[in-house]
Amino acid sequence: MGGRITALDVLRGVAILGTLGSNIWIFTHPQGAMGFLLDFGSDFGADVGDTVDSLLQMLTNGKFLGLLSIMFGIGLAIQHDSAVRRGQRWPGWYLWRSALLLFEGLLHYVLIFEFDVLMFYAIVSVLVAFLVGCGSRVQSGWMIAMGAVNLAVVGLITVALLTGGSTVGDPALALATDSWWSGVQDRIEYFGAFRAEGFLVLPLSTVLFLAGARLYKAGALEDSDRGARIQRRLVVWGLGVGVPLNVLTTVAGPDWFAVDRYLCAPLVAFGLLGGITALVNRMRPEPGLVRGGVTAVGRSALSCYIAQNVIASVLCYQWGLGLAQRFGHLGAVFAVGTWLVISALLVLGASWWMRRFPRGPVETLWDKAYRAPQRRRPAAVL
Repeated sequence: MGGRITALDVLRGVAILGTLGSNIWIFTHPQGAMGFLLDFGSDFGADVGDTVDSLLQMLTNGKFLGLLSIMFGIGLAIQHDSAVRRGQRWPGWYLWRSALLLFEGLLHYVLIFEFDVLMFYAIVSVLVAFLVGCGSRVQSGWMIAMGAVNLAVVGLITVALLTGGSTVGDPALALATDSWWSGVQDRIEYFGAFRAEGFLVLPLSTVLFLAGARLYKAGALEDSDRGARIQRRLVVWGLGVGVPLNVLTTVAGPDWFAVDRYLCAPLVAFGLLGGITALVNRMRPEPGLVRGGVTAVGRSALSCYIAQNVIASVLCYQWGLGLAQRFGHLGAVFAVGTWLVISALLVLGASWWMRRFPRGPVETLWDKAYRAPQRRRPAAVL
């Protein structure tokens, strides 16, 4: 597969902006992260406003994180193919990439956002790096095993919620938003609690990484007859089956939170992959304003992922402008409005930057850190 894949950056951009669409409800809730989790889905049907909030949350909950996981798997497969073409050892220096991503995720978690995903992507990438070069039977075996573990985890969580033995959120873990430093201290003190979900979904992330790698190698992103067939199947199963199931779990209430987020949402993510790829492949080659902006976000995905959480924190938290305390009661109006503002800032900022530089700012620093230990001084000439 030669040349740059047209849909790849668009998919990354959509995943980043969609992830913001999921996290924005956390930032804009007057009681912060735990307030959002405690309220999640509990007021469906109470009145029109609450029902609209629940349905809008359903649109983003878990789906774009699932798409982002698939995209990481695709990126890993591209790195593997590049190494094979160049005759380089694998995983070789890719493991240094994973170490850098882990460190970056740790900093992002401690300093900015308690629900960072980069740390767990780094952990999963190490395992998948060793599997991506294996045969299809080995990969299928791992996907089946990890899928079974994910089903068991989802089943246990759902039983606990249905029997009243647990809740989605824990009011004792309220994160301080009146002081940035207090938030940092809370994230360090409650590291295990805030990182628990990430460890629970490591099996699911492994499945999505491997699925992304296999779809890439199968030609799912190609603008070809083979690619179009795969894209149609992804849309039929992901959107045709996943969306109705997702609606059912949303209507069923918060007790079905785990099924909604860890089973239905990933299925919809595959539908988004197929639908967006098919749409992009049928567009004219020259990108318009919207597609060009989303592409710029995708090319600077790490920078935009971190930037969106920084901007949202400054806008919403009390140590910043404190807008969540003042306008959080408006629910969807405030959440969607904040998402639109931050998305516009990301698109404009990324477009401006990528017209002038080959990489995003974080990507540039990351690339320097990745290449630094690989440099070797030339041997002295005697």
